[in-house]
Amino acid sequence: MLAKAVPQVPAPESVEGGLSYEPKWDGFRALIYADGDGTTVDTVEIGSRGSKMLTRYFPELVDAFQRLLPGPCVLDGEIVVPTGPAGKQRLDWEALSQRIHPAASRVKLLAEQTPATFVAFDLLAVGGESLLEHSFGERRARLEEFAGALPAPIELTRTTTDVELARKWLVEFEGAGLDGVVAKPLASPYAPNKRTMLKIKHHRTADVVALGYRVHTSGRGVGSLLVGLYDDDGELRNVGGVSAFSDARRLELVDELAPLVELDDSGDAVKGATERSRFSSGKDVTFIRLRPERVLEVRYDQMEGMRFRHTAQFERWRPDREARSCTFEQLDRPIAYDLADVLR
Repeated sequence: MLAKAVPQVPAPESVEGGLSYEPKWDGFRALIYADGDGTTVDTVEIGSRGSKMLTRYFPELVDAFQRLLPGPCVLDGEIVVPTGPAGKQRLDWEALSQRIHPAASRVKLLAEQTPATFVAFDLLAVGGESLLEHSFGERRARLEEFAGALPAPIELTRTTTDVELARKWLVEFEGAGLDGVVAKPLASPYAPNKRTMLKIKHHRTADVVALGYRVHTSGRGVGSLLVGLYDDDGELRNVGGVSAFSDARRLELVDELAPLVELDDSGDAVKGATERSRFSSGKDVTFIRLRPERVLEVRYDQMEGMRFRHTAQFERWRPDREARSCTFEQLDRPIAYDLADVLR
């Protein structure tokens, strides 16, 4: 079951039957398939939204499900990794992404050093009973009855029908690393692959410097722009990419950016390479370097360390801005918020 992006938290009366609101967790969406006999759980499989099996990467969660679940079930939720000292915990996307590793020894070590938490937000089946045709309001009540008293690392996401509280969550919970708010129709059955839920994320703008571009996978045009910001030491740092250009726009950008392409002594374009990650394995990470002179405005949702958490969206060119004026100081930083207060 998927979510459709909307610009603001909708009023409950905008949907027949009303809405339930909950935090939007920034982790790995996961379906938990727990099988067994009666009140015992013998086998557990963890599947991603795209049906990729994640079971081997989270042995500590498999153990917890086997020990703590009161019986066979199918749970829908999010795998997250909290880090930080007590009172200042927040979600850590980098620590979570490191768990997808081919070496079992590395997975075991990380499971001990940065253990994951599963935040449940839906119950799709319990025992031999499918709940897919039940309304979300009924499924949530069954989820609380089934798993509401379970200890960590299994948590139930909090919910509310108070739209003003949900709007407050949208602002406050970002400080703990959360991604926004989700609104769910209380009267709707579970609809796989349908965007019946509504998601509200943070949207901000920033002026950044174009520092390079990658050629599109087709071999023609600009696939994505690499952009940067100047730090306190005056160093231009790569903060992410901008993509989603149309076919025609990709070809236009090649011509527009041609005067900025850095050339070597032989007249060839200078190339660079971004750091390779486990998610870029096999992908071309080289890019055409540009002289850092052109400024563009982008839309982004949040930062992860010194980079945009997700790919930014092109808004407009800013010929009125000097590249050196594009610094990290312009970014809107959320007020810190303890993750434990979100889970309570």
